[in-house]
Amino acid sequence: MSNRVVITGEGSISPLGVSSKDLWNNLIHGKSGIKLIENFDTENFNVKIAGEITNFDPLTFFEHKESRKLDRYTMFAMIAADQAIKSSGLDSSNVGVILGTGVGGMNTLEEEQSKLLKKGQRGVSPHFIPKMIPNIAGGQIAIKHGFHGPNFSLSTACSSASDAIGMAYRLIQSNQIHAMVCGGAEGGITPLTLSGFSNMKALSKNNENPQNACKPFDKNRDGFIMSEGSAMLILESLDSAQKRGANILAEIIGYGITNDAYHITQPHNEGVGATSAINLALKDGGINKDEVSYINAHGTSTYYNDMIETKAIKQVFGRDIAKNLLVSSTKSMTGHMLGATGAIEAITCIYAMNNGIIPPTINYETPDPECDLNYVPNKSIESDLNITISNSFGFGGHNSVLAFKKF
Repeated sequence: MSNRVVITGEGSISPLGVSSKDLWNNLIHGKSGIKLIENFDTENFNVKIAGEITNFDPLTFFEHKESRKLDRYTMFAMIAADQAIKSSGLDSSNVGVILGTGVGGMNTLEEEQSKLLKKGQRGVSPHFIPKMIPNIAGGQIAIKHGFHGPNFSLSTACSSASDAIGMAYRLIQSNQIHAMVCGGAEGGITPLTLSGFSNMKALSKNNENPQNACKPFDKNRDGFIMSEGSAMLILESLDSAQKRGANILAEIIGYGITNDAYHITQPHNEGVGATSAINLALKDGGINKDEVSYINAHGTSTYYNDMIETKAIKQVFGRDIAKNLLVSSTKSMTGHMLGATGAIEAITCIYAMNNGIIPPTINYETPDPECDLNYVPNKSIESDLNITISNSFGFGGHNSVLAFKKF
């Protein structure tokens, strides 16, 4: 018999605040965290905007000696995990950690490469490798809190955090462990990463209007906005949570994962993989199609993603149900947090169910005939929500869908 799995804690740091309460308050009021980049000079870059966590001082959270050994993405992960563990009241060593990241320690990689070019081998820090590698954030969380359970990182591009949550769900469901810390972290707004995405023509160049630049499902969308931060959840077996009297925030009831096997960056033009992943999540959770109250869309503000995601939703639910579904992209406000985005959107689904409010898709001005669902344009709405799903799709053809139920 498989375990039921519940969420008993959450934490986040994002362009919309250093807690999930800040995040939620800004989301429901339609506030954008997109600004001109401050952390490096963008004079010679054609993209100058991102969802940076501005005025971030590591010494607010870490001792100076410790902070020198941590990449930006690891700091974000540890901050979000600390919040989640504290909110859960979890006190056990038999806990695992799964963390997703898209690009890992890119800040450290670029800094140390610069030192190598200027000073040669002797200039490279001995901390370089353990600061940069993508598994180190999960390792640091385990070391700090004494967690001896399964611990690994995974990278499925923009679906990394959703897959981390999904894999943690499976481990608890199959009774291999009773509690997991899971989610994603990203700190990759760097000159090299920005240049790479920009040269792929994946990013919006609306530098004059940063807060209006991300326009998911709008006819005039012109690319996504890079962002950074972390979001972490505490997943726990229902039995464990109830025995220790934990405050249960929601239940995770479904997970679907597929691959397009089609193109390294472009989704399948018929939405085959996305459609299948949504169907698998519904089947896994025993969910009837008319029971879904809200979809937090992947909604990147790129031409192909938004069109194909819309097509996939209609293929799964049928036109009659789909036209009444409430769908929104909170990336219009957070930007795209890459490997962390699935976790920040999982938290959004949980808050939406518990508060009966759906955050909007802001900057929606010109409807696209190929994107013809109800995207909750520009203003949040009140709605009684029982089951929500969160879509995450990534480069490499990765598709990950999570289903949550109000508890």
